[in-house]
Amino acid sequence: MAESTGFEGPRDGGVAVARRPGAPVTRASSDPHATVGDTSATTITTTTTASPDTLANGFADASIVDSTDILQLRKSFRDKYRHVHAVHSKSRPSCLSHDTTETPSFIGFRNLMVIVLVAANLRLVIENIQKYGVLICIRCHDFRPNDVRLGLALYVLIPCHLMIAYLIELVAAHNARRSRAKSQKRGGSTSPTEDESKQFIRTWRNLRIAHTINVSAALAITSYVVYYYIHHPLIGTLAELHAIIVWLKTASYALTNRDLRHAFLHPVRGEVDALPDIYKRCPYPANITFSNLAYFWWAPTLVYQPAYPRTDRIRWIFVAKRLGELVCLSAFIWFASAQYATPVLRNSLDKIATLDYMSIVERLLKLSTISLVIWLAGFFALFQSFLNALAEVMRFGDREFYEAWWNSESLGTYWRTWNKPVYQFFRRHVYSPMRSRGWGRLMASTTVFLLSAILHELMVGVPTHNLIGVAFLGMFLQLPLIMLTARLEKLKSAHGRLLGNVIFWVSFTIFGQPFAALMYFYAWQAKYGSVSKMPLAQGGACPAA
Repeated sequence: MAESTGFEGPRDGGVAVARRPGAPVTRASSDPHATVGDTSATTITTTTTASPDTLANGFADASIVDSTDILQLRKSFRDKYRHVHAVHSKSRPSCLSHDTTETPSFIGFRNLMVIVLVAANLRLVIENIQKYGVLICIRCHDFRPNDVRLGLALYVLIPCHLMIAYLIELVAAHNARRSRAKSQKRGGSTSPTEDESKQFIRTWRNLRIAHTINVSAALAITSYVVYYYIHHPLIGTLAELHAIIVWLKTASYALTNRDLRHAFLHPVRGEVDALPDIYKRCPYPANITFSNLAYFWWAPTLVYQPAYPRTDRIRWIFVAKRLGELVCLSAFIWFASAQYATPVLRNSLDKIATLDYMSIVERLLKLSTISLVIWLAGFFALFQSFLNALAEVMRFGDREFYEAWWNSESLGTYWRTWNKPVYQFFRRHVYSPMRSRGWGRLMASTTVFLLSAILHELMVGVPTHNLIGVAFLGMFLQLPLIMLTARLEKLKSAHGRLLGNVIFWVSFTIFGQPFAALMYFYAWQAKYGSVSKMPLAQGGACPAA
């Protein structure tokens, strides 16, 4: 028998078979299930007949071989010749290089940073306990009976100013119904006459004075009582925060009903239809009811609407989970504040008194970590746990209380996304009205931050009995940083946005909250001493009653 050429001609229906020289012949039969010859032989079956001239070294040309068979052939080649595999087959940049076309994932580094953060702070907490002992003690806090009584009284009395606003709007709605009945109808619309316009302006001026006196009294009386008669800063902070919330809600209630009343009295063709569709569920003046106001009082929003998106039912298991988170996070904040933050703050007092700047910077850096952890826990407890639980009980549908502020590429983005209820209030009732009246963006933004800075100073300075202006300046001086990072945010490159995010975190974690906490703590200690009856000493046991 002659030596094989490595190619078997077309047999069994014109099928060409290629094989390695010296290998047994395996033919492809017309029966797809038939197998002839040694199964270990490498064969390639194709529907195209090729002559021996088209083959080289026992293999068919790639143009007449199926792609699947080519892959199998290459795999067989690699299995046989492992030392000739082309490791460097194309040009590729390093994973972290700027030349890379695909951004790598940093989830592993994120997990590493979390582990490092937890391990480092756990070590500091253990070191803190070894040095000071356990500082957690409920009976050691100086909760004076007078503070508790005044705090409860303010909690009950502050919402009365919302009731006063309701009575004012009730009178205004009655007058609006009467004026609407007397108005002249023209072509399906009611156009105000000159006298009617003057009457509306005069009425609104009187209502504005009444609402201004009401909301100002709510904030002024609460601030006066907290500053002069409530000693404990926690009770004072809760009362002052409640007063600020009611102040904002009352202002929104008055301003929104003012516009609704104007649209009701003068329904120019098309304007009424331009109102949001959700308002049709409860049109003015049908919304001026006690139940409508009561819902707004408890709703997790600062912006008044006659109607809100509602859910179908209350998920009590969801409420229980959120309340459980709130309790656990509150306990953690209490533990971290008493066990770790307080010693750091106390050990900083002599450094501030002697103006030891290097030591002050060291204290700020040490305080920045625990203050950030406490703030993040407080943010989650308030905006995720408490507000979601309250929204579920109230069946409040819109629960976008925050956005992904941690990815903020500028300080402006942060202030727009981390506290949506406050942002929505100022945009709707301050920024947008000023812009519609011709004011520029800078002036409107300055006004917003000025009002916000005043409220921040009241919320921090009044309960601590130290109106030193740190919170005011810390808020108002955000404008230059906002302008700086806004330019970085507009850059098309990722480096500008990355730099803006870094500036946000540095200003937030080091030069923001830690510095303010240090200043107000120093002012409190210099004026009153500690609110705790427990001395900061080795062992830290709560003194016997």
